[in-house]
Amino acid sequence: MLIKNVLLDGRKTSILIEGNRIASIGGRDKAGRVMDASGMAALPGFVNCHTHAAMTLMRGYADDLPMREWLEGRIWPLEARLTEDDVYWGSRLACLEMIKTGTTCFNDMYWHWHGTARAVKDAGIRAWISAVFVDMDDREKAAEQAALNRRLHSESREYPDRVRFALGPHALYSVSRESLEWAREFSEKHSVPIHFHLSETEKEVRDCVKKHGKRPAHYLNDLGFLSERLVACHSVWLDQGETALMKKHGVRLVYNPVSNMKLGSGIFPYQQAVKAGLLVALGTDGCASNNNLDMLESMKFAALLQKLHHGTTVLPAAEVLRMATLNGARALGLDAGEIREGKLADITLIDLRRPELTPNHSLPSNLAYSAPGSCVDTVICDGKVLMENRRVPGEEEIHEKASEVASGLVKR
Repeated sequence: MLIKNVLLDGRKTSILIEGNRIASIGGRDKAGRVMDASGMAALPGFVNCHTHAAMTLMRGYADDLPMREWLEGRIWPLEARLTEDDVYWGSRLACLEMIKTGTTCFNDMYWHWHGTARAVKDAGIRAWISAVFVDMDDREKAAEQAALNRRLHSESREYPDRVRFALGPHALYSVSRESLEWAREFSEKHSVPIHFHLSETEKEVRDCVKKHGKRPAHYLNDLGFLSERLVACHSVWLDQGETALMKKHGVRLVYNPVSNMKLGSGIFPYQQAVKAGLLVALGTDGCASNNNLDMLESMKFAALLQKLHHGTTVLPAAEVLRMATLNGARALGLDAGEIREGKLADITLIDLRRPELTPNHSLPSNLAYSAPGSCVDTVICDGKVLMENRRVPGEEEIHEKASEVASGLVKR
């Protein structure tokens, strides 16, 4: 496929895709299909590094509550009733929403692993998927969870390469020391990432100090848990010593600005993390705590929140765009995040004819501060067109089935 007349890095060019890779840029290559992208700009597909995809079913269900009441009193009881079919349709809706807003890859943690994996396979998108690992210091539960993850890791080989297995120990307060050590060993042996909530709230840090006599990152370091395979989400309450320790071990951090604000969790220490040399990616979190999966919106909140607290020059547009693309790809070990020859063909085409993008003095600024997700016209993942002219095949059925499933879940 040849994408012609597309704006890339400020100049009009063409992009040739062969298989699932970008074969060349700027040549006059012949291709079986030619797509005229006049009036559009090409970007790497967005990489959403922290989601709970099927929580689309809970969008607007339990808003405006204190975090512990929201989680333990409303969300967890509802999740206990979920079936794999529920998760499939909630995840199909999430994949549809992400495609419609330019995301080509996401990092997910949720129940009923196969429900999400099937949805990702059918949607054509790319994802790292982890099952929620929670044992609450129960040895029998820990053994069950370890056995489940071993089985899922083996079964994940049945899916296309764009559907990847990850480990998902939930958080310090929900996973035992023994299970964290098991996850570390499994991750080392099989070279799989660990998707983990870390220092999301001040209470989590206080409880860790009270229980273990040290802050979370130091406690995890004692377990050998910190490594370049660890994707640490939220990380709001890290101090300077912890960020230095995490840099030493190559940990990747994920900034979730909308969720952090909505749940009153705090402000991500962006300057501290960058000064320490840490890789920072961007995520939306789930739709029960955001309430959407629009990475363009998360980019805007990410930048503006830092500017509000630290000044207008902090987290400029080009950097927050990099967090949503290249940094996300690097955090997950994905050979994408850039439109370059040889990279995976995960490409988003932005419609520059939209009023929100006019005039185009600076495309990064327009994307960071004014563009809604509806500015995305076309999405290509793994070399295949998933959306063109803002149409995704089968989207009407997905809307209908997801609404039906969500209604049934609440009634249950």
